[in-house]
Amino acid sequence: MLLVGALSAASAATVSEYDLLRRLPSPALSEMVTNTDLPDASGFVGFHKRDGKWYEAGMQRGGCWQLIGAVVAGDVARADAAWKSIDTTFAHQVEDGGFLSVRKPGDKHDPTKPERVETAFFYLQELGHALLVIKDSPLEPHFRDRITALKPKMRRACAFIQAGYDGIILKAGHTANRMFIAAKAFGLCGIILEDEELKKSARKLVAVAMSKRDAEGVFIERGGRDSSYNAVSLLMGQVLNLYLCDAELDAAFKRAMAWQRTRVHPDGAVEIAGNTRTGLGQEQMMGHPKGVNFREVALAFAYYGMTQHDAETLQLAEKVITKSRSIASK
Repeated sequence: MLLVGALSAASAATVSEYDLLRRLPSPALSEMVTNTDLPDASGFVGFHKRDGKWYEAGMQRGGCWQLIGAVVAGDVARADAAWKSIDTTFAHQVEDGGFLSVRKPGDKHDPTKPERVETAFFYLQELGHALLVIKDSPLEPHFRDRITALKPKMRRACAFIQAGYDGIILKAGHTANRMFIAAKAFGLCGIILEDEELKKSARKLVAVAMSKRDAEGVFIERGGRDSSYNAVSLLMGQVLNLYLCDAELDAAFKRAMAWQRTRVHPDGAVEIAGNTRTGLGQEQMMGHPKGVNFREVALAFAYYGMTQHDAETLQLAEKVITKSRSIASK
């Protein structure tokens, strides 16, 4: 039985994300965070690990979730292994503060400056996230010196995306989820680096994301609704809101979540009918059609269920992640 009451109403506003993740109330939900892959010997994750070569910084962001999972589990050895992905990513930092980006399978041209900015903030949003989870964990002393040494490199990377701020809006301002992802990069790195300008940029990007909703409060993607990307907006926005609190976001998430719940079937499958971006062959990633990201949908439900004391939404999280595992095992 899911025990959402593990978080009292009084503690919800002050509990750290580390504690929230430690209190996930079922093995399936806990393992969604802690039972992750690790980088290879080169520090590569995701497509880099699969292909044995470097493409761009954003593809390394999974290593930051691997680090979060290890920290939440209290597994020092796995956390050290996961940190290697960070060292590898910053080994690819270039003179302008951004990261080396090369043409990926399916690309028709070399990466442009706005694309380099985008992949940098995709990485930085999870890096800042991981470092904040570490900060509130018992492993903070273990990583303190490494984080201190990393901060100058982070400043250079954040200066790079700050210089490209206008291009972020021009390139991805039509997609709510990417505005939240960019806001998360500026905001969480701004907290780590104690940089108020970065936090200001985060709040401006949140305002853009909030403008990308339909009449019922669903976050829109390419002019319509998408059961995967609405969940991404919810997930990224909720994580950011744990650190840069905004009461207006709470109300917005309630409305967007009302629709998201309707997209889950009794067996945990996520409905794709009517989606604008995923599940129907609309877009490609690395030469393959984009599908629903079950893990991010489940995480969006889990964060909402834990912070809002909503047992039904937590049960949806468990159904979705269980369904995704059954699909993966076939």
